[in-house]
Amino acid sequence: MGIAALIFWLLTAGGGFFLLGTWIAKGGTRQPNSTQLPAPVLFGHFLLAVAGLIVWIVYLVVDNTAWAWIAFVLLIPVALLGFTMLVRWIPTYRERSAAGTVERRSAAGTAEPPEKHFPVAVVAAHGVFAVTTVVLVFLTALGVGS
Repeated sequence: MGIAALIFWLLTAGGGFFLLGTWIAKGGTRQPNSTQLPAPVLFGHFLLAVAGLIVWIVYLVVDNTAWAWIAFVLLIPVALLGFTMLVRWIPTYRERSAAGTVERRSAAGTAEPPEKHFPVAVVAAHGVFAVTTVVLVFLTALGVGS
């Protein structure tokens, strides 16, 4: 189960890295007033997830349950930050799908948010893989399947 958690964590990280790269490439750090995703929240989510992944790899190498629990505890703020970003992204997605959005933004002179360019499939897969990762890490820390 620990290896399954690692695989899902890596899949989640790949999707998250793609979304982060898209956000940066579309001006997320250059246009802080146009985004609904504050840089500290986004980068905090990323850094805590990477730290947790490193702790999880250490757990797999040393096979000490304390490391599994540390990884799980690190996932709690990662999940909360991720959910916060999802809630803030949904209005951008809805606005993107509404007809005439580009014309209204252009007329208002407001830059479009970088997260408008997130593929819905990647956002959804990232969320599903993340929830699966949290569940697998929790079950592994409890000793289920060992």
